[in-house]
This record gives sequence, structure tokens and C-alpha cells, in this order.
Amino acid sequence: MDWTREANYPRPDYLSSSRKRLAPQLIFKGGILNVWGKKTAVALHKCFFETLPPLPQVPKDQADIAWLIYDLSPPSEPGDHYELSRERVVYTRFDVALMQITKPRAGKIENFLRHIQSKVDEKLETPPNNQTIENPLGN
Repeated sequence: MDWTREANYPRPDYLSSSRKRLAPQLIFKGGILNVWGKKTAVALHKCFFETLPPLPQVPKDQADIAWLIYDLSPPSEPGDHYELSRERVVYTRFDVALMQITKPRAGKIENFLRHIQSKVDEKLETPPNNQTIENPLGN
């Protein structure tokens, strides 16, 4: 049975993984190694790496981090095993990569305010006809 296309089938939470695991480890462990002048290698699943923001690449000799991108290949014959293979290596500078990964990607404030206003209106029995949160401080 293949349930992979069914609703609620478990999938990796890469957004949570990058914010809660990858970024803190790069900040603390990677930061120490970077101060010591040591280079870092980070091995990631191909799909996880593709969820990260674009990381400016540099030549290998200028890199502080080597991103080792791996993927699993399904068995070609019944009874065979999955095979882990390195897809590619991406070389980056430490500070630039860390800034890209930890920098929030904010949308337009107008879209945010419109979304919040619709949520507020949903909770009210009678939506307001003259007040909005679009300019709450009068700026």
C-alpha cells in the first residue's frame, strides 16, 4: 500500500528543522569553528537544502562551509536497499550563509494587515464598518 499521496501523510518539517536545529547549531558550533579559522561541512537531504534561501556560492578555496547535499535513490530491484548518494557540494562563506538562513523573509505589511483584519472580522459577531487595524497608530 502506498499512502504517500493521502491527506495527513507524515512529511518532514523542514521549516522547523532549519529554524530550530540548523540555525542554532550554525550559530553556536559553527560560530566557534569559524572563530578558530576552521571550515565546516554540513550534510543535508536534497529536499531540505532546497527549502533554504539561495546561498551565494564561492570557489572551494574561499569557502568556510561545504554543504554536502545527499539524496536517497529507491531500490531498482525488489529486495534491494535504498542508496544514499551525494548529489552535489555547495561552497559558501560562513557569515553570508548564516545571514541568509536566519534573516526573516517578511512579506508586504499590507498583506499582513489585510489578513489580520479578516481574522478579527471573523471573530466579531458584527464586523466593524468604520474601524480597521490598517493604520492603528495613525502613521
